[in-house]
Amino acid sequence: MHKEAHEIVIVIDFGSQYSHLIARRIREQNVYSKIISYKVTPDEIRQLNPKGIILSGGPASVSVKDTPRCDEKILFMNIPILGICYGLQLGSQILGAKIKPSKNREYGRTNCTIKDHSLLLDSLDSNINVWMSHGDQVIELPDDFQSLAYTENCPYAAVRHKEKDFYGVQFHPEVTHTPSGNQILHNFLFKICHCSGDWSMSSYIDRAIKEIQEHVGKERVICGLSGGVDSTVTAALIYKAIGSKLACIFVDNGLLRSNESERVIEAFKKNFKVDLHFVDARDRFLNRLSGVSDPEQKRKIIGHEFIDVFKEESKKLADIKYLAQGTLYPDIIESISAHGGPTAKIKSHHNVGALPAELGFELVEPLKDLFKDEVRRIGSELGLPDDIIWRHPFPGPGLAIRIIGEVTEDRLKILRQADDIMIQEIKTAGLYKEIGQAFAVLLPVSSVGVMGDERTYENVIALRAVETLDFMTADWVRLPHDLLAKISNRIINEVIGVNRVVYDISSKPPSTIEWE
Repeated sequence: MHKEAHEIVIVIDFGSQYSHLIARRIREQNVYSKIISYKVTPDEIRQLNPKGIILSGGPASVSVKDTPRCDEKILFMNIPILGICYGLQLGSQILGAKIKPSKNREYGRTNCTIKDHSLLLDSLDSNINVWMSHGDQVIELPDDFQSLAYTENCPYAAVRHKEKDFYGVQFHPEVTHTPSGNQILHNFLFKICHCSGDWSMSSYIDRAIKEIQEHVGKERVICGLSGGVDSTVTAALIYKAIGSKLACIFVDNGLLRSNESERVIEAFKKNFKVDLHFVDARDRFLNRLSGVSDPEQKRKIIGHEFIDVFKEESKKLADIKYLAQGTLYPDIIESISAHGGPTAKIKSHHNVGALPAELGFELVEPLKDLFKDEVRRIGSELGLPDDIIWRHPFPGPGLAIRIIGEVTEDRLKILRQADDIMIQEIKTAGLYKEIGQAFAVLLPVSSVGVMGDERTYENVIALRAVETLDFMTADWVRLPHDLLAKISNRIINEVIGVNRVVYDISSKPPSTIEWE
């Protein structure tokens, strides 16, 4: 580890699904942030020279043996610390507080009463809504602690140490469900850590370009394109760093949306002067997926076939050492624990993990610490057109994981048409930019219907539209009923083989955004 070029606040990760969201909220306030494993040493922290430290939440209990614990010396380094949920419990315990499982667990939105508007809770109302998610809680504070806030079931919802710059909140200020959360983090950053706010997206771009140049030197780089915002911004960033030494490969795997290949080729010819290689591999992927219904198996097959296609195409290009990918942090955090923490695996991602070793390239992932909205801001800074920047995310395995069950050409045709109708109507209604992601899913069930006085037994399409800032949490969009009726009517009338349309009203969590 080395000292950063600008001021930094580090997030020590104890396995929370929200750890990177904390870092993101900090960056939104123009302070650079970095996530560090709970195994970090005091010496490594000194090398980073942070203005402050945040101890994240996590699924473990401090009352149980062998749970994740940071070096206790970190609490005595005279660096301001904010503990969140598990971080509050661990930090308070190290400093003498008693923690026990609470009789009444708190999950979800809760009213919190502030009784001391210290630096951390400055400028807040006396009663605020907060997002709780905990089983353990502080039950007794030593004399050198002060209670700042409480809820009906949690007597110490916020605390501070009277002598050390240690603060803690039992709730999660980083999530949107805590409306005052940004102000609390702002107070910690600027009133307690005395940050100046010297970081911006422009500075991130400059830093990323410099790192790419230092990393790859005079070597050439291949970038795998999907046509989505992630891979496009990756290509634009690397092109800005190394110019003509970048070559891009676009693979049509037969699992793309309607007219996807044509749109990708046109967009890149119009916006870039890069060496673009197009590979038509539709038959290969569909043959490999024949008879396969399990979603994880689909992902693995598509990932391995993608590797094989990439190997073959890259052999046509001389002297390529590096592979660039548009991997984002949500891809990583849902696949593995990226920082040595105990984060639970949710699902595998086709572009995370074994690709570099299997392809024989070293990896370049300039966006791996960013969320989708940050990537869009980079795209805007780089001058990319809005139709690319605001395009909804599309999964690497494509329509294969939006077809529940076996993937066939006939089922792909049905889903493509239904999905295209949905997106057309959402754009016509002027709602596309307001929605984080919208798509259709082909279900593995048939439904009885009546068409033209005849009984039918045909496919069911599910529509999904979510609103989200970070894709770590999401809520379903309350689309106007008239719009849903129009989409449904068009799909049933225009897509042969569909006689029923349903709308998914599940949030993340507990559901994921994609169905598979």
